[in-house]
Amino acid sequence: MIINTGTRTDIPAFYSKWFLNRIEEGFVLSKNPYNNQIYKYNFNPKTVDCICFCSKNPKPLVRNLDILSDYRQFWFTTINPYGKDIEVNVPDYKKVIETFNELSQTLGINCVSWRYDPIFITDKYSIDFHIEKFEEMASELHKYTSDCTISFIDLYPKVLRNFPEAREVTTDERLEIGKNFARIADEYDIQMKTCVEGTPLDQFGFDSSGCMTQQVLEKAIGNNLKVPKGKYRNRECNCLMGRDIGLYNTCMHGCKYCYANSNMKLVKKNQKLHNPDSPLLIGDVKEGDVVKEVREPSYIDKQTRLF
Repeated sequence: MIINTGTRTDIPAFYSKWFLNRIEEGFVLSKNPYNNQIYKYNFNPKTVDCICFCSKNPKPLVRNLDILSDYRQFWFTTINPYGKDIEVNVPDYKKVIETFNELSQTLGINCVSWRYDPIFITDKYSIDFHIEKFEEMASELHKYTSDCTISFIDLYPKVLRNFPEAREVTTDERLEIGKNFARIADEYDIQMKTCVEGTPLDQFGFDSSGCMTQQVLEKAIGNNLKVPKGKYRNRECNCLMGRDIGLYNTCMHGCKYCYANSNMKLVKKNQKLHNPDSPLLIGDVKEGDVVKEVREPSYIDKQTRLF
């Protein structure tokens, strides 16, 4: 089984105590955001093939990495050069770089990946700004990561509501950014990737297959996986999304471009319902709730091992 902690919220940044309690108790409950069905997943290291963390601030959980030593991990860390006007509660990118490098040194370069996402264009955050900052960041990260995934802002209704000045990045702008990022990445031996962005940047050497593909996770855990066809694949990419234990409208970073939050008022309301001792991220199991236990095996191929 693959556990995903981060496509709906940032658990390492804001709910690390809760997560460590789940590890200690050996299970977690996750509520389906679309029908309120509650699922129970076990945290047995023998059946959890990989825990995938997606975070803008891994530091609160990195302090307790020793507790996770029995688990195979992959950390997909977003490091953007935006200011507090865009990423309200995200630490300065230089601080996140320090934590990222610490993660890489502790777990190994195959267990971490840099995400520069989403890219948008304004007068302040121009194409030249992105190129300059990307080169600065690549110079500091290249010894600690072998790849970087980028994507461009998606103008979902909730994004436009919270970030009304946002506009679509044009094709010409995407190509200019892709060409320059690829040039810089080549200098630092970083493989550029896109996810759910089509193939236009492949001409510059980008890998457009996805950010958390089976090959990426196999490299991180050092084992081949025999995942059933179609399992975990629910997007227009080759990523294995795993069992997501997060919940929408719970991330307190306050990023204006966020697709996972409707508004911060709702986020703060949910935060008040958070109980670190509850098996649920938000709230507690109530009388009448039906919990379905998911008995999912390990997909590690015991016959082969990657080195």
